Amino acid sequence: MYRVTKALNHNALLAVKENSAKEYLLLGKGIGFGKKVAEHIEPGEDVRIYSLQSDSERGNARELVRDIDPVYLEISNTILTKAEEEFGKIDRSILFPMADHIAFAVERIRKGEQISNPLTQDIQVLFYKEYKIAELAETLLQQIEGVSIDKDEVGYIALHVHSSICDEKVSNAMQIAAAVRECIAMIEEEKGSKIDVQTLSYNRLMNHIKYMAARGMTGEELKLDMNDYIESQFPNSFRIADAVCTHLSHALRIELPEIEIGYLAMHIERVCDSEIDS
Repeated sequence: MYRVTKALNHNALLAVKENSAKEYLLLGKGIGFGKKVAEHIEPGEDVRIYSLQSDSERGNARELVRDIDPVYLEISNTILTKAEEEFGKIDRSILFPMADHIAFAVERIRKGEQISNPLTQDIQVLFYKEYKIAELAETLLQQIEGVSIDKDEVGYIALHVHSSICDEKVSNAMQIAAAVRECIAMIEEEKGSKIDVQTLSYNRLMNHIKYMAARGMTGEELKLDMNDYIESQFPNSFRIADAVCTHLSHALRIELPEIEIGYLAMHIERVCDSEIDS
């Protein structure tokens, strides 16, 4: 049982749980309609309940929820429900910073201010499923607010979705995407040509570097050491991979075991082959 402290709109309200001093945000169709302060309610199974005790990079949940138009809380809740359907269990506390970001994005757009996201294309590849879910924001904002957001904004929302499924800060996900982009740029510079982003080998290369970074952060190690064989067969790709691994280690302040070099070199060689074939 919950005691209403404030109805935000027809579909959102703040309430304190019975026998507790903790306040929660309740989101559900019609849950706030006609509700009065101090009224007691029992939310149904379709109501999402969010604790206001959490903190994020963008502030305290209690402070954020009082400053954000509840329509953006509803939109974020819909996006997270879609993420939950796709990925299973997620961290829904990301709702507040996500809603705050969307609200700020709409404010900027209405003022004619657009921000660029140099990593949008990389985010689309590295966090493909998250990006597809984030595209729901495009539809919802157009339907509800009459506002059109671009792919750069969707990219930022995708990082929030990623944060909800990986227990990883949005800033960390951005840092990984930037580091992967730098690694790709290094490979392109060494090869002396741009890599076709439409190829499957490019997609595999980017994802390999992403998971290599993830292994470095968690301390997971690959089992089979192929360095000697790969270095003898593909010395140039191995040299490039060695330099890339060193750069990634420094950029993300992680320790990458030497065994990673051979696997990365295989992907670099595959990209080289696909470029030649095309």
